Amino acid sequence: MPAQATAQAQAAPSVPPGWEAVIGLEIHVELATESKIYCGCSTRFGAPPNTQVCPVCLGLPGSLPVLNEKAVEYAVRAGLALHCRIAPYAKFDRKNYFYPDLPKAYQISQYDLPLCRDGYLEVEVGGRTRRVGIIRVHLEEETGKLVHSTATIAGSRYSLVDYNRSGVPLIEIVTQPDLRTPEEARLFLEELRSVMQYLGVSDVKMEEGSLRCDANISLRRPGETRLGTKTEVKNINSLRAVERALRYEAYRQAAVLEDGGRIVQETRGWDEASGTTIPMRSKETVQDYRYFPEPDIPPLALDEAYVERVRQSLPELPAARRRRLMEQWQLPAYDAWVICQHPALAGFFEQAASRWKDGKTVSNWVMGEVLRILGASGEEPGVLAGRPEWVEHLVEVLRLVSAGRISANVGKEVLEESFKSGRAPEEIVRARGLEQVGDEAQLLAWVRQAIEANPDAVASYRAGKAQAAGFLVGQVMKLSKGKANPKTVGELMRRELGEPGTSSS
Repeated sequence: MPAQATAQAQAAPSVPPGWEAVIGLEIHVELATESKIYCGCSTRFGAPPNTQVCPVCLGLPGSLPVLNEKAVEYAVRAGLALHCRIAPYAKFDRKNYFYPDLPKAYQISQYDLPLCRDGYLEVEVGGRTRRVGIIRVHLEEETGKLVHSTATIAGSRYSLVDYNRSGVPLIEIVTQPDLRTPEEARLFLEELRSVMQYLGVSDVKMEEGSLRCDANISLRRPGETRLGTKTEVKNINSLRAVERALRYEAYRQAAVLEDGGRIVQETRGWDEASGTTIPMRSKETVQDYRYFPEPDIPPLALDEAYVERVRQSLPELPAARRRRLMEQWQLPAYDAWVICQHPALAGFFEQAASRWKDGKTVSNWVMGEVLRILGASGEEPGVLAGRPEWVEHLVEVLRLVSAGRISANVGKEVLEESFKSGRAPEEIVRARGLEQVGDEAQLLAWVRQAIEANPDAVASYRAGKAQAAGFLVGQVMKLSKGKANPKTVGELMRRELGEPGTSSS
């Protein structure tokens, strides 16, 4: 079954024909506070195991939690950005279960009176706007981290526990089952991640666990309103994996149902290596957790003035920024979507565009070269916020290319070197002698050298294949080490060869 489902899931479409998927997400977002939610321990990522702990986050007898005010503010910011109602009265509860990542055997969370509820987030899918309902956003504490002896718990001989993460504040965002395809689920998460980045409430790094997603999925026939039995998929550690895991699970469930079987409500783990989901445990119900009110944290009573102050502090969010950039700089929707994925990238674009006054040219360079340079160096777009001089470097490269002093290809090389070294593009061009060659005698010499060295391309051109001229121009660019003026080279090449399909002799 897994091999069959994997093979089917790898082929289009993303949902098996004759079925409709019903998908809801539970997303954990770690909040970027400096200290934990119920104690003063640091939340710094990457510290040696069990060095950022105290009696409170270890759940030792007699210790008492104190609520982190900043965590409450961040949760309210997130709730407002997701169009939620902010509860004037909320409380905390104990959620009981027995796993080693929770040393006190319960998690301080929120149950019947969460901080935020009844919101939505809109996402663009195939040119249409889809509104996905948000059931609730509640505050809770992070658990510790299990470290297995192998890559996964399956087959591990032992597991260790790191409690540094225990007590890091997080919000759990629960959506309505409004998503219909794995692709929609991925796009929703991409939009949600951008919103959290714009708000500044989390770094949302999936590779570090500060953004995690559990996905619930069931199938039904198109037109049916009754929900099928769902499974929950855990251990999804990338946006791409969300789509892959749901695609696999949709095909697995369809295969079971079409064979006359039934779906068991359970929690399944996503195994990235095999591209399959595997059973983990039967799905807990609310009753299994035996919630009861947390006696050591008083209820929250937020007045309207506080909520309004937080609302007034919200920044422009990605959807609004996309619309503004499309109108202000006449950007295509795709360009605006890419640039607004991260607030630092959008800020970088806007600073450069306001200097260069040609938004489309700047967006081409930002989406192409700036993102390529960041990707090659392993940097995140957030680094742009701390490099204001890079805006100057990009604008200077655009000026050099526009003036014809360097070619676009040389400009890309210069931009990368200026980002790495901090040297001004003009200085790099002078030091390395990269200025474009416009001397016609020199260019003609290279053109004739290319023609002589490539008789087959010349023959093709004279046989009527005009595109062969592009190959010969490319050979001249190689001879000149990218410094020849391509426009002049093209003109000289046509002058030497004549029109395609004709002989110069």
